[in-house]
Amino acid sequence: MRPSHLALAVLVAAVWGVNFTVIEIGLGHFPPLLFSALRFLAAALPAVFLVGRPKVAWKWIVAVGLVLGVAKFGLLFVGMDAGMPAGLSSLVLQIQAVFTAAIAALTLGERPSRVRLLGMLIALAGIAVAAVDEGASGPLGAFALVIGAAACWGASNVLTRKAAPPDALNFMVWVSTVPVLPLLALSLLTEGPARDLAALRALDWQGAGTVVYVAWITTVFGFGAWGFLLRHHPASTVAPFSLLVPVFGMSSAFLFLDEPVSPLRWCAAALLVGGVALTSLPRRRTAPPVPSAPPVASAPPVATGPTATATAPRPAYRAG
Repeated sequence: MRPSHLALAVLVAAVWGVNFTVIEIGLGHFPPLLFSALRFLAAALPAVFLVGRPKVAWKWIVAVGLVLGVAKFGLLFVGMDAGMPAGLSSLVLQIQAVFTAAIAALTLGERPSRVRLLGMLIALAGIAVAAVDEGASGPLGAFALVIGAAACWGASNVLTRKAAPPDALNFMVWVSTVPVLPLLALSLLTEGPARDLAALRALDWQGAGTVVYVAWITTVFGFGAWGFLLRHHPASTVAPFSLLVPVFGMSSAFLFLDEPVSPLRWCAAALLVGGVALTSLPRRRTAPPVPSAPPVASAPPVATGPTATATAPRPAYRAG
């Protein structure tokens, strides 16, 4: 990977990590579901008019939009609003790699290797340590909501793999059109129109800036740059940079929100990041078996072509 692409990969991880601190600030201005709806509205407009028509079937766009946009981000924003710290959220969400592997095994028949199973167990141990730490200082209900968000992220990863979009930015922009109305409806039902209108009337530059960041910087720039890197490098080269997200997430929360990082949280971070790293290792490719030589016969030999062709594996896509 050339230095400019390396710097871009680190920049995207930093943008995605700082995003959790920005979300925490934005939740001081908006109810969580309204904030999530505004995020997707700003990400979809005006970008939807610039990226061209969808390049995958609408069923995949709607499915990912509901699972990733409504369920994953809805649970994340509500969990953080209920007291889940920003830095810890950036860390706990990485368990999505374990959910992705488990759901892929159940639905796609992908059997995880022993190394991946070990990584999943280590990552789960990290979640257990994080739960103990959060149970001593914060609400476990909010922690559970973020775990649910990670599970939905894993499901959306498998759906995205099935969709196999050729253009990550085009796909993400069109996916962003789906959650807007469902999230607005849920906000009106659960948060109330009075609270939503009060938040919109009190909108200031800081609140607007958080919407711009989570929509245009995190979504449009982040996924656009990530898709660019995946087009120029193998997924196994690009994907490990996502492990830097909780590093930037916890660091930015410490610097800008004065969020403490306890020894237990450092232990959880080491276990979770290490486990996810093992879970994310690329599969070892095995060479196809060489056909045995045909038995000698009295008839003249007949020239034959290749016995089999190799099928290229689908690239892996990751949603942030």
